[in-house]
Amino acid sequence: MHSATPADDDRCPCRSGETFGQCCGPRLDGTRPAPTAETLMRSRYTAFAVGDADYLLTSWHPRTRPRRLELDPGQRWMVLEILRTESGGPFDDTGVVEFRAHYRDDDGRGSLHERSRFARVDGAWRYVDGDIER
Repeated sequence: MHSATPADDDRCPCRSGETFGQCCGPRLDGTRPAPTAETLMRSRYTAFAVGDADYLLTSWHPRTRPRRLELDPGQRWMVLEILRTESGGPFDDTGVVEFRAHYRDDDGRGSLHERSRFARVDGAWRYVDGDIER
């Protein structure tokens, strides 16, 4: 089961060190767009952690976006590690974020290691696709 959306003064699930209300909360509710590819990656991780499939679809590049997204209710996202970024800054049009996301599910603990590609669409960062690292 996914956790409830954190309160604004709770620590953000992306572990940026900020509160949810100062970090991913305004991104998930659409009031403050992500200024970099990394902040979009963090907000997408948080959306997975709280079960916000609508935000995940909205933040997906229209060229690669699936028609629908079903999240696994038994998967609980625990920790996000940003390993490396390439470009993806406030003045870039593309970027790459390499991350490792740790989770728990019915089978125990696991992790997802991915190099995600991002691009701007009409000025807003969007997730394009990614390569799973083994």
